[in-house]
Amino acid sequence: MKKLLNGAILLVVLATIAIAGFLIYARFHDGPLEFVSGGPFRSGEPAATPESWDFVADYNTIEFQTMAPPRSRTVWLGVHDDRLFIVSGYMNSGIGAVWKQWPYYLEEDDRIILRINGRLYEQRLQRITSGPDIIPVLNEFNRKYGVGEVTSTDPVTSGNTWMFEVLPRRSD
Repeated sequence: MKKLLNGAILLVVLATIAIAGFLIYARFHDGPLEFVSGGPFRSGEPAATPESWDFVADYNTIEFQTMAPPRSRTVWLGVHDDRLFIVSGYMNSGIGAVWKQWPYYLEEDDRIILRINGRLYEQRLQRITSGPDIIPVLNEFNRKYGVGEVTSTDPVTSGNTWMFEVLPRRSD
C-alpha cells in the first residue's frame, strides 16, 4: 500500500512539473498554443489596417497580442458591417475571474496586434457596452459558435460579456 501511495505522489509531482514546464514554455513561445496564452509575436509581416475585415468573417479564430503585458491568445471573432469584433464571455463568473484577464489589461493599454495569415495588424480594442451593434454582433457570434438568435443586449450590458471593436491605432 505504501508503494502505491508513493507511486501516486511521484506521478502527481511529475505531472505538476510537466504542466508548469509547458506553461513556462508557452510564455516564451511565438504566439499562443491553441487556448493557452503565449508570448509576444516574433514573426509576421506588418500590414496596414484593411478597409474591410470581411476576409476573416468565416475564420474560426484569430491570434492577438496585448502590449502590457506582452501576451498572445487565440479568440473567436465576428465581422459585422465590414468591422471586426471580439468578445470575452463569462466575465461575471468564477471561471472568468481566473481565466479571462486580458480584458482588464486593456483598461491600461488598449493597443493590440492581430496576427492573421502571418500578417501583423497594429490595432486597438474599444469596449462596447451599449448601442445598435450589440445584437447583430452577438447574432454573428451565435451563427458561428452558438445556440441561436439573440434578442437582448443583456449579456453585454450586464457585463457578463465584454464586447470589443477592433479599430486602427490612434496617431498621437
